[in-house]
Amino acid sequence: MAEDKKLHVVVFPWLAFGHIIPCLNLSKFIAQKGHKISFVSTPRNIDRLPKLPPNLASSISLVKIPLPKIDELPENAEATSDIRSEQMGYLKKAFDGLETGLTRFLEDSDPNWIIYDYGPHWLPSIAARLGISRAFFAIINAWFLATLGRLDTLIYGSDERTKLEDFMVPPKWVKFETKVAYKVAFTFYFNDSTIFFENLLIYVLIMGKRTLIYAGKFIDGSEVVLCRHCYEFEPEWLYLLEELYRRPVIPVGLMPHEIEDNISDENDENWVLIKNWLDGQNGGSVVYVALGSEVNLSQDQLTELALGLELSGVPFFWVLRKVSGSGESDSVKLPSGFEERVKGRGIVWSKWAPQLKILSHDCVGGFLTHCGWGSFVEGLMFGHPLITLSFLVDQGLNSRVVVDKQLGVEIPRNEEDGSYTRNSVADSVKLVMVENEGKKLKEKAKEMSAIFGDRELHKRYMDDFIDFLENYRSESST
Repeated sequence: MAEDKKLHVVVFPWLAFGHIIPCLNLSKFIAQKGHKISFVSTPRNIDRLPKLPPNLASSISLVKIPLPKIDELPENAEATSDIRSEQMGYLKKAFDGLETGLTRFLEDSDPNWIIYDYGPHWLPSIAARLGISRAFFAIINAWFLATLGRLDTLIYGSDERTKLEDFMVPPKWVKFETKVAYKVAFTFYFNDSTIFFENLLIYVLIMGKRTLIYAGKFIDGSEVVLCRHCYEFEPEWLYLLEELYRRPVIPVGLMPHEIEDNISDENDENWVLIKNWLDGQNGGSVVYVALGSEVNLSQDQLTELALGLELSGVPFFWVLRKVSGSGESDSVKLPSGFEERVKGRGIVWSKWAPQLKILSHDCVGGFLTHCGWGSFVEGLMFGHPLITLSFLVDQGLNSRVVVDKQLGVEIPRNEEDGSYTRNSVADSVKLVMVENEGKKLKEKAKEMSAIFGDRELHKRYMDDFIDFLENYRSESST
């Protein structure tokens, strides 16, 4: 590569590992093309990153900026997985406190680009002043962003939708046929749990009005929007997003992850135990259950999910993380005697687990998921039908797409309070895993793996994106 085309790119993710890891993977792709990366986060988040490949270690600098201490946050809490949902507002406040440290770093390091995702409404104006090109990286899909509306609507808080019912149908600016809209059950679930948000519309969108205004600002301050999406799947949303944002929207592909063969020593024993159990199951018989790192189940939700898995009679491997930011005494607990009753047929795993390696195992035949975009992509990479139990942000909308495309089922919920029952869990799992109707879902999911798992296709998207970085010249950088 010619020296004058070698870029210095700063990557600054939001404080959630569902954001940090995709941003790190994007950094690796850029570094593979010979560019220099400064990956910026807080000390504890940097320390928890997977080890960089040896061939990229000299190209990616891991930059630690201390997170300001907020009394309302637990000790050493630096990511959403370290807190409870009601503490999110305080984490956002601490995140805003990174402005001074990041500004100083940008002034001293003179990068060509900064790529950021959710959160830093204060960053674009700083980068523009310093002559740094700016890209907003949406780790989520285009339909979630498009349903929020035009940038001016976000910035000025002028959304015409003022009633709950307005959000339960596709927005009027979506001119094509779609079932992407919120449901009553999904919205009411948040009425009790996300108490830090500001009004009813926020429970629907899972954001406060101020947060939406800030989102408008950090997107509007970008010169280009990068989106983890592709034209081979729901392409009309990409075209709509470019129309709504009036700037280039560049899909970077679905970024299917590589399955890591070299597991660290500390996790090697865990994988051996997991693999031994998986190897003992019949092909396609196991439902893998994982709800991500940010979903905190209530005691009732955990109980009904557990008893539903038990009632289904289907073998399962359930990755259940301990709720962070809480003491051992007030953590939710599995039903009494549950693990003993399902012994041999089901496992509840609370340690590190390699999701991709598990999903790639021959014994797995379905994926019960919160339907975050990353898990959506990873499940379909391997052609697994999805059993969706959505909780946060874009997950409900993603679930509508799963059902509409016949790629899985949505666990039914009570329309008055958003609750689900052990029977609704059991029936959904059995439908996908053992009943005849599940065969069609499996066939559709297997067909979709030809897109979601096509590494060459998504590599071409990444190559085109990096070509854009190399050749773009913004007004502020000329």
